[in-house]
Amino acid sequence: MLCVGLMPAQAMDSLTITVPDAPEAVTEAVRGASLLAAAERDGLRDPLEIFSVARAEYGRLIGVMYARGYYSPVISVRLDGREAADMSPLSPPPSVSAVTVQITPGPVFTFGQADIGPLAPGTTPAGNEFVSGAPARSTVVRDAAQAAVSDWRDIGHAKAEPTGQDITADHARARLDVDVRITPGPRLNFGALIPDGQERTRPARIVEIAGLPSGAVFAPADLDRAAERLRRTGTFASVALREAETPNPDGSLDINATLVEAQPRRIGAGAEIDSVDGVRLSAFWLHRNLLGGAERFRVEGEVGGIGAQVGGLDYRLGLDFSRPATFTPDTSLTFGAVLESVDERNYEAERASVQAGLSHIFSENLTGTAGLSYQYERARFGPNRATRRNFATIALPVTAEWDRRDDAQDPTSGFFVSGGVTPYIGLQGTDSGVQTKLDARSYVAFGADQRFVLAGRAQIGAVFGADLAATPRGYLFHSGGGGTVRGQPFESLGVTSGGVTSGGQGFAALSAEMRAGITETIGVVAFADAGYVSENALGGTSDWHAGAGLGLRYKTSIGPIRLDLGMPVRGATGDGLQVYIGIGQAF
Repeated sequence: MLCVGLMPAQAMDSLTITVPDAPEAVTEAVRGASLLAAAERDGLRDPLEIFSVARAEYGRLIGVMYARGYYSPVISVRLDGREAADMSPLSPPPSVSAVTVQITPGPVFTFGQADIGPLAPGTTPAGNEFVSGAPARSTVVRDAAQAAVSDWRDIGHAKAEPTGQDITADHARARLDVDVRITPGPRLNFGALIPDGQERTRPARIVEIAGLPSGAVFAPADLDRAAERLRRTGTFASVALREAETPNPDGSLDINATLVEAQPRRIGAGAEIDSVDGVRLSAFWLHRNLLGGAERFRVEGEVGGIGAQVGGLDYRLGLDFSRPATFTPDTSLTFGAVLESVDERNYEAERASVQAGLSHIFSENLTGTAGLSYQYERARFGPNRATRRNFATIALPVTAEWDRRDDAQDPTSGFFVSGGVTPYIGLQGTDSGVQTKLDARSYVAFGADQRFVLAGRAQIGAVFGADLAATPRGYLFHSGGGGTVRGQPFESLGVTSGGVTSGGQGFAALSAEMRAGITETIGVVAFADAGYVSENALGGTSDWHAGAGLGLRYKTSIGPIRLDLGMPVRGATGDGLQVYIGIGQAF
């Protein structure tokens, strides 16, 4: 009887990597780039695969040593004592147990001759590393060549490229002589943008949205801006702009736009929980390309106040339409309509509004909007909601937003400033006036690995030119809740004037947080908030309250999941512990 046993191959029980007489940083670079180290981390066990990786290890490690300025390294990769390079590929080892990698680095080379050119007018070699006597790292040569080409491209020479190099290693003197030649090519203008790959979007609209300045001198920054305009429509899942291989006879260069359209429709839902204001549920339906010109149409609905301790159910239905590249490539035309019913602590209201406006992107960080809106509001307020009043206004809201945060959902540095001015004309039961708002936030990270973040926020608002009783309820300010003062119930602080409790015409709030990372995904927060509301914009009856507490954060791919527990610190509006759950930092 013949018995055959099949046992799993055992391989690479140990891996040793050493670089004698080299700085620890070099050894760490070798370990980080090693293919064998990666195979060990991945649990690779097959001897044939280990052998193949070992033979590829030489080329990988030579590149690492060149990048550190070592041009005469001796690299040894041994499998159970045998040099991998000496083994025949036709006779791989049947098993591998011990793997050793040893590099004798040799001397660090320095640059002797360090020439690159011709350079673009008014430029010099990038940095101060590509100079005679400096460590001759291969990455320095690469970076210098890329920078020289980039300088030429910045002034219109789109086809600039390195076309020759003379590199000589003098091992006796540990010196590297380098001469890199750049061919700038002709100065070119932008030609036509040629879309390809779209299925539903009209080519003419793609050209309008990209806003490529055809006829202007070629500039990589303009190319990047054109690609970003196409991406931010949300219509395209992939955008790639590539220069044509050959310029046109008239000195222009066409740009090929390779596009992949995203699925046109999208649905989503969200939920927020507040221990006093209850549960808020929302959902939306979105079409990214309604008319074939990257127009966005969004329908959203919201129900709030479910299980609220104060107030009742709130309902909201909103419609939004936007058309990119209207008047300019960075200007969008918007239309919107809202129907809502709110049942809050101090008032009830039904509102209907329509608006049209323009939104313009001035830069990567600065945006602005201006519009025209009509709003009708039917409100009940005062003791037992006995006062009934209708408000109708035409308004001209103007806003600006300056965002320098590193991450909108979980910022650790930078700042954010948003401001708005809304002059309005009263048509029915309403005085004319102006509402102003400002929201400023700042973030500073510190400590080991920037583990701690100090965040601050200031908000102010005011209504000028109108009597309090003749101001639409939606234009007035309250304080309390997750957006202003945690630890105090939502919109719990207002003012009482003439026996009627309502929001005020003046408002201010301050918030501070100390955020600390405990692990890669878990963080804790300590916070303190304070809010102030006044009867008039600059005086009258007023009051303030404050809250403080602790929070927990769990990082996810869509932003941190937030749990905040707040208690009242000052003010008579507190109802004990308040709980807030949401996605993203509080501010």
